[in-house]
Amino acid sequence: MSTPTPPRVRLPHTTEAAWVRRTLIGVALVFMFLFLLLPLAAVFTEALRKGWDVYWEALKEPDAWSAIRLTFITAAVAVPLNLVFGVAAAWCIAKYEFRGKSFLTTLIDLPFSVSPVVAGLIYVLVFGAQGWLGPWLAEHDIKIVFAVPGIILATIFVTFPFIARELIPLMQAQGNDEEQAAQVLGASGWQTFWYVTLPNIKWGLIYGVILCNARAMGEFGAVSVVSGHIRGQTNTMPLHVEILYNEYQSVAAFAVASLLALLALLTLAIKSWVEWQHERELKAAADIPPERPTTPQPVTI
Repeated sequence: MSTPTPPRVRLPHTTEAAWVRRTLIGVALVFMFLFLLLPLAAVFTEALRKGWDVYWEALKEPDAWSAIRLTFITAAVAVPLNLVFGVAAAWCIAKYEFRGKSFLTTLIDLPFSVSPVVAGLIYVLVFGAQGWLGPWLAEHDIKIVFAVPGIILATIFVTFPFIARELIPLMQAQGNDEEQAAQVLGASGWQTFWYVTLPNIKWGLIYGVILCNARAMGEFGAVSVVSGHIRGQTNTMPLHVEILYNEYQSVAAFAVASLLALLALLTLAIKSWVEWQHERELKAAADIPPERPTTPQPVTI
């Protein structure tokens, strides 16, 4: 006779009073409305204040189109480079023990603690006309500061921790057991990475790429220092918005800003989809029943 299963008791999530929970929820909703939804609505309202024709003309203007193109070019170069660096750094830190490991981890976190403006000034000090390498670069007709290469370098600097910091704790939590088993079975280093490590970190990798791309397209401080604000040449979308607003072209400024807002919303939607897919995959894996050991059958001779 089987023992009846006791009923499951649903425990309350919190012990606070109902009015406390409602107050906290209300404060959070008011905060989101005032500091997130209201500014976002204001951007699109101001951008479309004079109609769609003026809106599209502001986006099709040559300087605006140049800023949009440069923003995408910068992200298209910075994100793949940070992807390679982030995966390599995370693999090295999470899977191996070596001297200087803590120092390398600190260097990865450096852009989080250094102001982007300071990072831009460092590039000016190194690559500027009066910088350490300035005379040599001028002699060989190489332009980095106040040109596209400087913008890309500054963007790489401020965005390179995102992928690495997303992967390091994930890879440390997973350990080395599966990689070691693959190597024991004869897999090479690349085979171990492609067929064992990469499938295990794919969601964290995608999440890190999304954050890195969002920061690359929206970076202002470091890019502002090294760009020189040359219209049609070295202005990204954030810099172009600043110039238009300072020139009292508010509709055009909000039009370009609305494009940045749309890219941010798209990034948020992709991030939410990635998280949903990851949770769905984890739930599906948790629902798989464990394999029951089969009872050996007697052998008839």
